[in-house]
Amino acid sequence: MAVTGGVLVLYIVISMGAGVGLKGMERLLAGPNKLLLGHVQEVYLTGFSYTSKRHHVPAGEWVAEKAMELIPLGTYVKEKEGADTDIEDMATYEMILKRQANDENAVDENGKLIGEAKEEPSVQTAAGSIDLSIEKLKNYEYLVGNFYTIDSTTMTSPEELDAEALLARDLRIDKETKGPKVLIYHTHSQEAFADSVPGDTSTTIVGVGTYLTELLNARGIETIHHEGVYDLIDGELDRSKAYDLAEPEVRKILEENPGIEVLIDLHRDGVAEGTHLVTEINGKPTAQIMFFNGLSRTKANGDIDYLYNPYIQDNLAFSLQMQLKAAELYPGFTRHIYLRGYCYNMNIMPKTLLIEAGAQTNTVEEMRNAMEVLADTLDKVLTP
Repeated sequence: MAVTGGVLVLYIVISMGAGVGLKGMERLLAGPNKLLLGHVQEVYLTGFSYTSKRHHVPAGEWVAEKAMELIPLGTYVKEKEGADTDIEDMATYEMILKRQANDENAVDENGKLIGEAKEEPSVQTAAGSIDLSIEKLKNYEYLVGNFYTIDSTTMTSPEELDAEALLARDLRIDKETKGPKVLIYHTHSQEAFADSVPGDTSTTIVGVGTYLTELLNARGIETIHHEGVYDLIDGELDRSKAYDLAEPEVRKILEENPGIEVLIDLHRDGVAEGTHLVTEINGKPTAQIMFFNGLSRTKANGDIDYLYNPYIQDNLAFSLQMQLKAAELYPGFTRHIYLRGYCYNMNIMPKTLLIEAGAQTNTVEEMRNAMEVLADTLDKVLTP
C-alpha cells in the first residue's frame, strides 16, 4: 500500500499520545478537524477505512495542504505507486509552486501589502566600512554576516558559499559575436511605485526595465526587454502561476536568440509601510536593490527535485560578484543578498539574476537613478 509517510506518522503519533484508537482519534479530532481525519482515512489509510469511491482531486489537495501545515513535506514517501498517489504528488507539486509564487510580498488591488514584509537586513552605508579582501571573504561567518540574509526556511553551507570558488568563475560576456547578450523580463509586471500613474506602464517596474535596457544598450551591451504579463489572469492580479507561465515564453526567446548569456528578472520588493529603501549616490536619491537567490532547498523538504537547478553555483557566483562590485563602487546601494528555498526560474541559464529593486514606497525617479548604478555595475562585472 502506497502511503504518505508524514500523514501516517501524524495519525500514529497523535493516537499513541492520546492513548486511544480510531474511536478516540475521532473524539480528539472533533469539529472541523474531524473532516481532516475523514480525508486521511479515505485517501491515505485505506487499509483501515475502506471506501469504494475514488477520492477526487480537491480532497487530496485539501489533505495535502493541511498536512503541509503540520509536518515537513520531506517526510513523505517519494517512491509511490498507483493513480491515487499521482494525484497527491500533483497536489504537493502545485502547493510548492504556489508557495514559491507567494514568497515575494504582494500587494492587493488597493496597493496594500499582503502578508508580512521580509526582515530588513542592515546595509553598508560608508565607503571602506567592509573589508572586501579575499582573506576575509574566505571566512564563511564573515561572508554570511556581511553579505547575506538567509531565510529561516532554508539553509546553506561553507561548501556552497565558497567565496574563492564563486569569485573565480568567469562571468564575462562575449561581445565579439553579434546579437543580444542580455534579456530582461518581469515575472511580476504589475509592480508599481509611490508615484506611479495608473495605466501608465512607463511608471511601473516594466518602465524601469525599459530604462535599464536603454542604459545597457548605450554601453554596447546589446539587451532586449520582454514585456510579457504573467501576473494577471482574466484581468485580475494573480501571481500563483506567474513563474510557471513566464518560463516557456522566456525559453522561447532564448531559443530565438542563442547569443543571450544573461537573464535578469527585475522585480520591485514589498516592504512595511514607512520603510524607504533609498540612499544617495552621485548626489541623487537612489533606490537600494537586493539580489535574490533560490536554492531549490528548504529545511523542511531538503533538496526539491521538482525544482532542480543545475546552475545554483553559477547563480550564486553572479549575485556575489555583483554584490562585491557594488560594495566597492557604490557603498550602500545593495542590501544583503537574500537566500531562500525554491527556484524562481533561476534554472533557465547560469548567469541569471533575480533583482528586487526598491519597493512600493520608492519613487519612479529613485528607481531610474538605481538603474543607472545597476547598469554600471553590470558593465563592470560582465565586461571588465
